[in-house]
Amino acid sequence: MLDLQTELTRTVRGEVGFDVTSRALTTMDASNYRRVPLGVVAPRDADDVAAVLAACRAHGVPVVARGGGTSIAGQATGTGIVLDFTRHMNAVLSLDPATRTAVVQPGLVLDRLQQAAAPHGLRFGPDPSTHSRCTLGGMIGNNSCGSHSVAWGTTADNVSELSVLTARGDLLRPGRDWAGAPTGLRPLVEGELARLRTGFPDLPRRISGYALDALLPEKGADVARSFCGSEGTLGILTEAVVRLVEAPRARALAVLGYADESAAADAAAGLLAHGPLTVEGMAADLVRSTADLPRGTAWLFVETGGDTAAEAHARAGTIARAADVLDSLVVTDPAAQRALWRVREDASGTATRMPDGTEAWPGWEDCAVPPARLGAYLRDFRALLGSYDLHGTPYGHFGDGCIHVRIDFDLLTEPGVARFRGFSEDLADLVVAHGGSLSGEHGDGQARAELLPRMYGAATVALFERAKAVWDPDDLLNPGMLVRPAPLDTNLRFSVLPREPVDVVFGYPSDGGDFSAAVRRCVGVAKCRTTEVSGSSVMCPSFRATGEEAHSTRGRARLLHEMLAGELVGGGWRSTEVRDALDLCLSCKGCRTDCPVGVDMATYKAEFLHHHYEGRRRPASHYTMGRLPRWLRLVARTRTAWLVNSLASVGLLARLAKRLGGIAGEREIPRVAAVPFTRAWRRKVMAESRRNTHDGVEYAETPTGGQAYLWPDTFTEHLSPSVGHAAVRVLEAAGLGVLPVPPVMAGKPVCCGLTYVSTGQLDRARAVMRTTLDRMGVLLDREGAPPVVVLEPSCAAALRTDLPELLPDDPRAARLAALVLTFAEALERLAPDWTPPRVDRPAVGQTHCHQHAVLGDTPDRRLRAAAGLTGELSGGCCGLAGNFGFERGHYEVSAACAEEQLLPAVRQAPDDAVLLADGFSCRTQLEQLAGVQGRHLAEVLAEALEADAK
Repeated sequence: MLDLQTELTRTVRGEVGFDVTSRALTTMDASNYRRVPLGVVAPRDADDVAAVLAACRAHGVPVVARGGGTSIAGQATGTGIVLDFTRHMNAVLSLDPATRTAVVQPGLVLDRLQQAAAPHGLRFGPDPSTHSRCTLGGMIGNNSCGSHSVAWGTTADNVSELSVLTARGDLLRPGRDWAGAPTGLRPLVEGELARLRTGFPDLPRRISGYALDALLPEKGADVARSFCGSEGTLGILTEAVVRLVEAPRARALAVLGYADESAAADAAAGLLAHGPLTVEGMAADLVRSTADLPRGTAWLFVETGGDTAAEAHARAGTIARAADVLDSLVVTDPAAQRALWRVREDASGTATRMPDGTEAWPGWEDCAVPPARLGAYLRDFRALLGSYDLHGTPYGHFGDGCIHVRIDFDLLTEPGVARFRGFSEDLADLVVAHGGSLSGEHGDGQARAELLPRMYGAATVALFERAKAVWDPDDLLNPGMLVRPAPLDTNLRFSVLPREPVDVVFGYPSDGGDFSAAVRRCVGVAKCRTTEVSGSSVMCPSFRATGEEAHSTRGRARLLHEMLAGELVGGGWRSTEVRDALDLCLSCKGCRTDCPVGVDMATYKAEFLHHHYEGRRRPASHYTMGRLPRWLRLVARTRTAWLVNSLASVGLLARLAKRLGGIAGEREIPRVAAVPFTRAWRRKVMAESRRNTHDGVEYAETPTGGQAYLWPDTFTEHLSPSVGHAAVRVLEAAGLGVLPVPPVMAGKPVCCGLTYVSTGQLDRARAVMRTTLDRMGVLLDREGAPPVVVLEPSCAAALRTDLPELLPDDPRAARLAALVLTFAEALERLAPDWTPPRVDRPAVGQTHCHQHAVLGDTPDRRLRAAAGLTGELSGGCCGLAGNFGFERGHYEVSAACAEEQLLPAVRQAPDDAVLLADGFSCRTQLEQLAGVQGRHLAEVLAEALEADAK
């Protein structure tokens, strides 16, 4: 296809990618299916789209339109040219508050439209759970709905006019009264009026097939509405005029508890008479904690609106009283409402793991029945699952009768795939028996199009084929979708993965030790592609900095998938495509928590780098920063910190050192402490011991009860000893006995192995960790060993997770991990009655990304509140991320990450604000980019203690 590539490169102003990476990134959407495209084009405008269509028509190559790639039925994949609208055609072209309309491009992310409309008190009604990354073009293609469809309908209900290019290059403007209809469509419809009036189920979520009934004269012959839900098979959307609705000034959320999901489903339809904005259902299987929910094992989330908070609350209260419930709760606090909605929005990801950890998949993600029949349908659905020995957790839009569910299909073996087919056929019959639609939101795609004759009958499906031929007579656009579909059990994305376990170093305990299973975790819901930080979330800073799919968690997971498949990405662990995509991964671990399915790209990156450079020369930064603990211990042993600091201050020498060490030229080399933390502290402890012995008090080498060991992490030890001294001051003020861990008292260093892990030097990491465990000795073999306080969040995270996952067969690793406490955890657990000194100042800064992802910051929040430190720390990542921001070639991305949340928060902070940064990387980034000094919470509290003592 070199001729096609040449022609596209010549005629298209946007990017044309026939390279391995571009193709690998678009082999999959969020479905079970996989197709390898010939190339990917990011058009800049409609002229580019026309040029692509002309070239592909001449070469007989199909075209697939793609937005956020979150489709669940396979319709955003194809074997020809994929059009990626997200890169350039992603704007709100105009917004008219008077007519409540907006003109948008297909690559526009829904949340960007909502932000543009919000100042006018308006919004776009439909809002899928993927609203932070799904696009308007994809919503129109699938006729998406979302949780508010009971109030504002589907996307088709909110579209007034479209701009569409047909495969043959005609520009049409579909609208009402046959506006924009291709030649031949009207006579086709007028010859089939009886079938169109009787052959389509009447229910709010009928998305399956083509909406040809929208062309009936009594429905306004609405060509735009009929086009919605056509999944890119009829024409290519280049622009749309959408209708906006008035957003309620205030909202309340009634959470209604029921005994089970069927009881909740039976009740849902009865609540519609009260005019709610949402009626969403969810069972306990999908809720990590029910502490904030009313009694029950299933809940309805019923949102109400009003001009005032009191009006919204009153409406929610009326619904709660009218509902037949076990218990209920009305939530009016916006933050609490957002927290509850996040549980619902993440369900499409969390549902991919059953409670026992086994995998579950889409395929029957969104069928719909009349709302009044939902309870009966769910009971029959559960029975059918049982007959196939399958399991799933239904949730979704109960008020519209639309159910989402992921099922533990075995899609890896022939018998499992055969059972998947049999179940799909039987479930299609069950949905039809209840008067339902095979798709209630996400479209048919390959997952359900083959079964459309069971819903519509052969004659209506033949009518769909005739309509497709009118719009696209050459079958150029997304062939195999909706009409003449590929079988639902072909093109499965799992079929190309290796059947034998891949030899890896990490234990992958949540994936049965199987690296392929770990990579399969990414189902493509693309929460990592959000363009703004939400709350305290972190994932995915490199995507937000670059906007490139290759630098998202999903993009990297796709490349790893293709690496394991070996069909498109060659070279296995030696793949340069995977290496280049992982190069800008900050190893922030944000995806470990923020990804709904717990993809852990930092671990995958370390694993990949280990194999990629095994037996080969590594980048210079791996030898310098990756082995930083070794070099700093050497400096400490030789007592040459003064010399290192002096040389680093000489411009020419510093530039040479950075060049040789793989360090970014823009960076300053941090100063090494003249006296390491534990050297000074050990002197103090031994001096106190001698005094106590002299006074007749025995020195307790192993403290017990209300006491703890302090871990001398590399950064506190050699680069920021003031943090260690401050922590000792505070912990002792809280009544705790604090000692260095026993090896340090004996002059033997210990290390968590963090820098070796982050650079993929896993053999060295394991050796360092084993040495540490050996040196910890009997401490790890005793019951009731004192906890180990770790001040550097990244080191605490490494000890708590990397250590046991790299040494899964050494029980001492798990025991040490269980002893690890953060500074705030130690105070909360070991000194619960201690009251910290009052600081009474606002606090700004950023929660350390590893703290957020692995350790949690709830104790830190409580400690800050008790000390009178007000305000919320920002989310995101500081961008330095250990060695990442220091490595040559990473400076711009590192700075961009800092500019996203951290630096603006610092610039906007009040003059008396305390700048908190518990991580050494965060403090270094602040110092080097903003010229300000961040401090560990321990330092802030120690200063307050000293002030109180004066």
